[in-house]
Amino acid sequence: MKALIDAFWRASAYCLHPRVIAMSLLPLLVAGGLTLAAGWFFYEAAIDGVRATMESWLLTSAFLQWLDSMGAQGFRAVLAPLIVVALAVPVIVLVSLVLVAMMMTPALVSLVARRRFPMLERRHGAGLASSVAYSLGYTLLAFIVLAASVPLWLIPPLVLVIPPLVWGWLTYRVMAFDALADHASAEERKLLLRQHRWPLMGIGVVCGYLGAAPSLLWAVSAMTLVLAPILIVASVWLYTLVFAFSSLWFTHYGLAALQRLRMQAGPTVITPAPLEQLP
Repeated sequence: MKALIDAFWRASAYCLHPRVIAMSLLPLLVAGGLTLAAGWFFYEAAIDGVRATMESWLLTSAFLQWLDSMGAQGFRAVLAPLIVVALAVPVIVLVSLVLVAMMMTPALVSLVARRRFPMLERRHGAGLASSVAYSLGYTLLAFIVLAASVPLWLIPPLVLVIPPLVWGWLTYRVMAFDALADHASAEERKLLLRQHRWPLMGIGVVCGYLGAAPSLLWAVSAMTLVLAPILIVASVWLYTLVFAFSSLWFTHYGLAALQRLRMQAGPTVITPAPLEQLP
């Protein structure tokens, strides 16, 4: 617990570093640009499609007629946009996480290592290609789980539990791997991920719920849908900052754990070869 809290406060302090804030702008430009482009070309068509689908289903059609009878035509008008936004948010979160892992995490790991662990040897247990493949593989798996769990979101408590847990699990798998990829050997990384599975999963779950916080921008009122372009950019930047904080938290915790592991193992003793074996 002490190591978790220490890494938490260090990560919080690093988030105020001007370089970290500047680095968060690149994923923002990419994710925000992709989101705005998708909204420009597909937003109205998606709303029309959702509205047509709801009216074609007997259950939802009866529900919409009941809303009209109760004088809630205003809610009916914003129901389709709300559903589109609710379906888009997980995709935006996943894209933001992957972009932070690819564009920010290596630089953040180098920043932490240079300032706090300058003597920690880099053993390059995983390269860039392995990191990207690892991130994309688990992101695809998380997306499949989220898509399969959408019907459960209609049960009020579960919509507050399932998405943050999935995002937390994905954050744990991706960020913990990337935090150790450059400095730990493959054996050290596997050992640390196994020994510290639950603390790392705890960090991921906390960060998963922090990642759900920007979604509250959409729940302020139905009028926020008019400000969708501005809220998209604001929410993407908040996602970027949250995942940057997550990366820093995993990096501080992971590199400190790696340093302790090597100190416990003791210095590597190199035994010279016998003279008769020398060339």
